[in-house]
Amino acid sequence: MPIYRFDFLVVGSGAAGLLAARKLARAGRVAVLTKREPEISNTNLAQGGLAAVTAPGDSFDLHIADTLRTGAGLSDPRIVRLTVSEGPARVQELLDLGTRFSARAGAFELGLEGGHSRRRVLHAADSTGREIERALLAACRADKNITFFTHFSAVDLILAGRPARVRPGANRCLGVYALEQATGKVRSFLAPATVLASGGAGKVYRYTSNPDVTTGDGMAMAYRAGLELVNMEFVQFHPTCLYHPQAKSFLISEALRGEGGILRDAAGRAFMKDYSRYQELAPRDIVARAIDSELKRTGADHAFLDMTHLQPAFLKRRFPMIHAKCLSLGIDMTKAPIPVVPAAHFFCGGVRSDERGRTALPGLWAIGEVAHTGLHGANRLASNSLLEACVFAHRAAEAVLGDRPGPRPAMKPAPWTTGNARPSDEAVVIKHNWDEIRTLMWNYVGIVRSDKRLARAADRMELISAEIVRYYWDFLPTRDLLELRNIACLAEVIIRSARARKESRGLHYTVDYPKPSDKFLKPTVADRYGK
Repeated sequence: MPIYRFDFLVVGSGAAGLLAARKLARAGRVAVLTKREPEISNTNLAQGGLAAVTAPGDSFDLHIADTLRTGAGLSDPRIVRLTVSEGPARVQELLDLGTRFSARAGAFELGLEGGHSRRRVLHAADSTGREIERALLAACRADKNITFFTHFSAVDLILAGRPARVRPGANRCLGVYALEQATGKVRSFLAPATVLASGGAGKVYRYTSNPDVTTGDGMAMAYRAGLELVNMEFVQFHPTCLYHPQAKSFLISEALRGEGGILRDAAGRAFMKDYSRYQELAPRDIVARAIDSELKRTGADHAFLDMTHLQPAFLKRRFPMIHAKCLSLGIDMTKAPIPVVPAAHFFCGGVRSDERGRTALPGLWAIGEVAHTGLHGANRLASNSLLEACVFAHRAAEAVLGDRPGPRPAMKPAPWTTGNARPSDEAVVIKHNWDEIRTLMWNYVGIVRSDKRLARAADRMELISAEIVRYYWDFLPTRDLLELRNIACLAEVIIRSARARKESRGLHYTVDYPKPSDKFLKPTVADRYGK
């Protein structure tokens, strides 16, 4: 079996992974693994922008206060301060790499989004993530020290010892086993430093704004290796995804509400005033629950986001991609409200990592949405995710280079074996379990939860997971099977974490405990050993 050896290994090709790869390439050879084409990532779909203090009327203290307030008591103030204060330097780095943010009259055209007290969101019209991805990919592709391995699905971390509860010095990450989709063979990628930048897990839910690749692979691999996942119950549902049978996963940016968009029900009534004094500019958890409540109250399939009171020329200039997409589906946002529904969007929890992206497993770093840094707490402030990706890519790369042990050690991983596994002859089993998990999570572990719903979800997931485990060991791996295994793993962790939090806080709302409690003013922690 071929073994690929590099100085550094990066899993994922969003902003965090690409920026880290670019920095690490100054010191050695970097392999970047992607499940599909590198452009397919959450970064590429990000519309709103990157939150950073760049305007004279803004300040670090204001951005910090907005982040802490939105985080509902669970954001780490130290992490929030360092992230916010390092934002301008990372913005300048993106500019130096060729990122083109929207500007007017010689200054950034800053957007306002829910939870922010100032206009501070840098954007490239309404395709900010695509522009950042373009600039970073161009820089990485031009670097002779970076090699992309496309259509490789990470299977598991390669460990020096057996998976176990991680204790200092007890084990080490040597790299990653990855399925080469062209051949169906599992290959070994070895490196002294592995950086997980594999993104989130929106596909755990039936409705999501995320691309198909977001099946939580990095989180699940880390969990199986014995690492802790933190705050996995805090799943952010974006309030406004386009409701249309031909518009799979198309996001309607928060920036539309920041520019004056009004949420209305089918009768045209503006309802956000009933839920928050901030109305449409309330944090996402409040807006998503408000829409969910209105849909349940009225029996409607969707709500509406009304932009028709704004100038058509402004809408076409500020939101060209959204305007064009809606128009292609017969919706002219300058003349008619946009039908919208909430959808799973972002995980505030993830693999426990420190202020340098280090995990408890030597040789492994985690950055971006796959990681839990302490920045987001119980709810993410809009557009802080791209900020976090860039700040922690920089900090992790510095740590990797600083911690580098010197010459590449001789590593002899355990060979990948297939045992008696055979090609699958019942792919319908994968599709059935895939659909059942995502529907179950949407219905029972979604925007509004209850003890009864969570108990039902836990019971059903126990049975489904047992089926998947048997199937996994009986048949040769495919990308679909690997992804099914990972979403099942994370579904169980999300349910367990949600059941442990007997309160409502931030993104976790349960009808049985509708108020926050100081008893639970702490993170939830889950590992494969029952913690």
